[in-house]
Amino acid sequence: MRVVIAGAGDVGFHLARLLASENQDIVLIDLNKELLDYAGSHLDVFTIKGDASSPEVLDQCELAQTELFISVTTSQNTNIVAGILAKRKGAKQVIARVNNSEFLSDENKVCFKEMGIDKIISPITLASLEIERLLGQCEVTDIFEFDEGKVSLAGISVDDESHIKGMTIEDISDLDMHHSFNPIAILRGHHTLIPRRYTRLKRNDHLYFLTEPNRLAPLLERVGKKHIKVNNVMILGGSALAKHTARALENKYNVSIVEQNKSTCKELTAELHNSLVIHGDPGNFELLKEEGIEEMDVFIALTGNSETNILTSLMADELGVYKTIALVDNTYYTKISQNIGVDTMINMKIIAANYIFRFVRKGNIEAITSLHGVDAEVIEYIVNRESRLTKKAIRKQNFPNAMVIGSIIRGEEIIVPNGDTVLALGDKVIVLALPRAIQKLEKIFS
Repeated sequence: MRVVIAGAGDVGFHLARLLASENQDIVLIDLNKELLDYAGSHLDVFTIKGDASSPEVLDQCELAQTELFISVTTSQNTNIVAGILAKRKGAKQVIARVNNSEFLSDENKVCFKEMGIDKIISPITLASLEIERLLGQCEVTDIFEFDEGKVSLAGISVDDESHIKGMTIEDISDLDMHHSFNPIAILRGHHTLIPRRYTRLKRNDHLYFLTEPNRLAPLLERVGKKHIKVNNVMILGGSALAKHTARALENKYNVSIVEQNKSTCKELTAELHNSLVIHGDPGNFELLKEEGIEEMDVFIALTGNSETNILTSLMADELGVYKTIALVDNTYYTKISQNIGVDTMINMKIIAANYIFRFVRKGNIEAITSLHGVDAEVIEYIVNRESRLTKKAIRKQNFPNAMVIGSIIRGEEIIVPNGDTVLALGDKVIVLALPRAIQKLEKIFS
């Protein structure tokens, strides 16, 4: 598959790295020679120096043979122009990154589609939605939904108060009278483990599991995670993401937002209707104490400085804030979030790249997501034809060892599979797979 990526910044590089590992034919365009040289020396990609919105530059990309053109430069206008031209020059599918959330309305999406851009994405909107989801179920560090909410994927930390510390996976299953709890991954330090029956959970493990949404709350209580009703939320920073997040949250919670720049504070005050805007240095711990950080249920650090976000989140945790979320730029930080005390670290660029990545996958994929720090992907496949998959039990299939089937959605029924389960036509199968297993899985489900 030939993929052309305009923009070699964080989003473009992360995408190129993901795609290069899949043996895709990748072309990377950017004006910055240093970025291209770095990408060229670290990834198996072909690089072109130039403006992605230039017809002459695009002519070098062999767009008539390109299945996917992805424009993710830092310039919204460049992305739109490049996307329109790329479709006119033969690219089969076009995705463009935008900053203006107004472009995501249904009406505007139709306009962009008519101009040749098949999909527009906003990293700010995607990150804001992830934060909103996390606040909806505060006991977990990660929460994702499959098939319009029929199945939930949640992550929890195993601490000293967890009832499941020291238990095996088999022991935990015995706690679940409805058999709706299926552990699919354990993050232990920096290592990803696929849980087996006799895997024993340790302190500081991070456990990911699938369940039905209506079973999640009682399951969390059973494993020692108390339900916390969120009332008070403090947001650090007045960035576009902070403003977007405050707007999404202010009608559900009591939101305070701390920003240092006076003019930005005035803009926030004008645009937010139910949020308290506080003028002050987000890195000033004494100020945050004066403004009631100790009374907060959730602390969300969204300044432009990753270190400030991490340190203030750690301080909030020390002061008893139940849930902390920190925005970081460095991808390595997201891998260590569970090990240093911040509940959840989010990276806008990784969220955007992972969202785009689903459009590149082969096989009959309904959805795909990545978990923070976990070297694996959770993929929802659909069984769309009769085959060996529908004729033999799971234990008799040639599935790779580095994966686990977590849940099967069969119409309105949710099935926690075992080795004797036989897949049926139309089943949606949620799988966690380590990188080495993915290509084989795609062949099995294609």
